[in-house]
Amino acid sequence: MNMKKQIDILIKLQQIETEMISINSNMNNLPERLNALDEKLESFEKKIKDEESLSNELKKEYRAYESEIQLKDNSIEKVGEKLRAVKTNKEYQSLLKEEEQLRRNKSLIEDKMIECLDKLEEVTKVAAERRSEYLNFSEHVNKEKESIKKEFELKKGKLSQLESDWKNFSQKIAPELLKKFILVKSQVSGIAIAPVKDAVCQGCNMNIPAQLYNELHRFDTLNFCPHCQRIIYWKDC
Repeated sequence: MNMKKQIDILIKLQQIETEMISINSNMNNLPERLNALDEKLESFEKKIKDEESLSNELKKEYRAYESEIQLKDNSIEKVGEKLRAVKTNKEYQSLLKEEEQLRRNKSLIEDKMIECLDKLEEVTKVAAERRSEYLNFSEHVNKEKESIKKEFELKKGKLSQLESDWKNFSQKIAPELLKKFILVKSQVSGIAIAPVKDAVCQGCNMNIPAQLYNELHRFDTLNFCPHCQRIIYWKDC
């Protein structure tokens, strides 16, 4: 097999590896995407729980006011009974003041009850809307997670195919050239072979000597960039 065909195989191997790197990088990001979706769902659930907790607190507060109202009503009823049995004007006036104060206190509690009830209605409304939003969002998240899992399996299959392709192509190249390719790849951040266009190495963007550039046109030997040490070949377009 002539050198040009050998170089063509090296180019193909580099293309396969570049695609494999891209797929691996994408696959590594998939768990993060899944975790991000779970975190959003957990954040949504926390808001619902907080609103439910607030709703329970307001209900508890409202029941406490109801108990206070009942106590005030009992006290007012007892004062009424005393008024009916009173014998002196002084005692009568004192009981009236006591009853008036009890009614004022009851009125204040009723105002707080109304305020509490308004808050409870608002929280209940928001919580109902939030639960509805959560159901829709949860459905969206589950679909997105299924999509990500399918994407992972597809990329896994593609990666397996590329690994098989790399093995097949690597068997078609001279062993010493493959060793040089692997060695260069380990030394130059993974991109082992680069084209030269208009006497410029596309791997490091440096000009190569004119004599070396002329040699590339012949495709009769393996050449290396004197600057970045990558395998280089002539690209006519």
